[in-house]
Amino acid sequence: MRSILKVVLAMALVSGFLAGCGNAPTPPEAAVRPHEMTIHGDTRVDNYFWLNQREDSEVIAYLEAENAYLEEVMAPVDGFKESLFTEMKGRIKKDDSSAPFQLRDFWYYTRYVEGGEYALHCRRPGTLDGPEDIMFDGNAMAGDGYFSLRGVNVSPDNRLAIYGVDEVGRRFYTLRVKDLASGNILPDVIPDVTGNAVWAMDNQTLFYSKQDPETLRTYQIWRHVLGTDTADDVLVYQEDDATFSCYVWRTKSDRYLVIESSQTLSSESHILEADNPTGEFRVFQPRTADMEYGISHQNDRWLVRTNLHALNFRLMECGLDKTGLAHWTEVLGHREDVLLEGIEVFADRLVYKERFDGLSHLRVEHLGTGESHFLDFGEPTWAVWLAYNPEMETNQLRFGYSSLTTPSSTFSYDMDARQTTLLKQEEILGGFDSAHYQAEYLHATAADGTLVPISLVYRKGFKPDGTAPLLLYAYGSYGYSQSAYFNSTRLSLLDRGFVYAIAHTRGGQEMGRYWYEDGKLLKKKNTFTDFNDCGRFLVEQGYTARDRMFAMGGSAGGLLMGAIINMEPELWKGVVAAVPFVDVVTTMLDETIPLTTGEYDEWGNPNDKVYYDYMLSYSPYDQVAAQDYPALLVTTGLHDSQVQYWEPAKWVAKLRTLKTDDNILLMKTNMEAGHGGASGRFRRLEETALGYAFMCDLVGIKE
Repeated sequence: MRSILKVVLAMALVSGFLAGCGNAPTPPEAAVRPHEMTIHGDTRVDNYFWLNQREDSEVIAYLEAENAYLEEVMAPVDGFKESLFTEMKGRIKKDDSSAPFQLRDFWYYTRYVEGGEYALHCRRPGTLDGPEDIMFDGNAMAGDGYFSLRGVNVSPDNRLAIYGVDEVGRRFYTLRVKDLASGNILPDVIPDVTGNAVWAMDNQTLFYSKQDPETLRTYQIWRHVLGTDTADDVLVYQEDDATFSCYVWRTKSDRYLVIESSQTLSSESHILEADNPTGEFRVFQPRTADMEYGISHQNDRWLVRTNLHALNFRLMECGLDKTGLAHWTEVLGHREDVLLEGIEVFADRLVYKERFDGLSHLRVEHLGTGESHFLDFGEPTWAVWLAYNPEMETNQLRFGYSSLTTPSSTFSYDMDARQTTLLKQEEILGGFDSAHYQAEYLHATAADGTLVPISLVYRKGFKPDGTAPLLLYAYGSYGYSQSAYFNSTRLSLLDRGFVYAIAHTRGGQEMGRYWYEDGKLLKKKNTFTDFNDCGRFLVEQGYTARDRMFAMGGSAGGLLMGAIINMEPELWKGVVAAVPFVDVVTTMLDETIPLTTGEYDEWGNPNDKVYYDYMLSYSPYDQVAAQDYPALLVTTGLHDSQVQYWEPAKWVAKLRTLKTDDNILLMKTNMEAGHGGASGRFRRLEETALGYAFMCDLVGIKE
């Protein structure tokens, strides 16, 4: 009861300030209820463990009190925040559409309508001049709350479409099937699944993946035949290793169905002819510790991208019937300075996506001649990706391209003539001109001498004299490389004098697989020190100053935010931590929490004392100390399935108790969303506007 009174009192104080009583807003005070956790002879006391009860009214009251406090503290900049939202929304073309692609007899695309939050999934028969068929209208399907449409998958005969809907944000989807000719929804309803589903070639059988209801690990593949009771669906695969997850897909050739099961360091595929849906899946190559592989079907062979004796991956091949390791032969060998990120197969060509010098490149190889060539992008830093290329018999390669100054673009590349055609570029309204902005690609020297790449952008006219505010972003985990994408919302910072920078820290794969290996497990702290070293470098080079420098990261990047401010709080003016993974040890000790067991190879298993001690030494929640901290904005979602809301909630509560400064500390809980925040292309801008207003206000930018 005492803790409830504290929450109610805090809310009353906030309400009183709103009424004009003149008192400064008072932050909520979470009740202290010591909870002891002992392992390896070490006892930790968690005063806020009680916050992990999502259905507890007291917990909800506390989260709502934090939201009310944020609203009151940010009230003076409400007008500015709204202006930022309107400005960012104004750059988005309201009736935009994607570049159409051809699949069998139809051209498919998505488009938006004026005032719509969600996409329309459309197609036209024969040519782009054919009549439009709106398969799914997200705006008509969505209610007032969260909405996510996933997994739209048209049957091989073009007649039916699978689709999944999540209306909570916890990534539990309900699968349904629509008859595209009549518009009728079939009676088949499959609830509480992942949204991953694929057709067999008979147009009647579909395979779908299902997650564990507690851990959310995707561990089962089921078979459903249209018109039958879902209670009669057949379990065709179950992944019993708690560190693995699985999903199902069909090869580009339409010849095979593939169940792929993987964890951080190992993978295994099972294959079945797509025209034989009741057959038995067979193992392609049994899983082996520390060996990853991924398969692609091309003509009379399988191509296998693998890290077998190849840290940066190599490409192997084997016949269609003899797929085991003993039958693999090398197509492309390992290279110390080039990471093979992926491939795209065509009937007579291979396209390699390769990363070197910190940047991704595309290389086209003709199978008949063996001749290959790279595409040239002509900018200092960029992001490039293989777009959807569903056809095997074509000389046209679709790829996506973006940079810090170039909006997202879809190109078609004639692999014979070596000519590039722009199919679609994101249109940025409001007078955007890429010539007004300048990108750079720099390298900071880490404490151990390692050169860490930095991509950055600013509006021309900027001078490196230490007066500009700067936002430094990073992720730095799971081998996810942070490429230099364009983002129109970022213009609201650049046009107000900000520099925006990306620190390509260890933990990603920007510099190859070793870059990832040097930023995980017992080397995880390299990610944190790299980020701080990048920040210090930018100050030394005059791009900003300590009292004008901000940091931002989300999820595992939120862990990064928590770690850097524990290590060097004085380096940062303010920090935005989105859905931050900050209670590392407690989460990784609890195998019932979603995603825990599959991540032992990323963070380590704290049941092993070596990993426990190392995790504990950097876990942001455990390492909160009585010291000054920078201003901090923390965001989370009540239904987050990846980083549970209680991690940031406990972190904020502990920081309020221990920090010795008067800097602002705010937490925003989206009570209707999960890990990705608000749904809808405009609603999510409200969260971006909040973060931008928070930072701008701290450096005196009011409009």
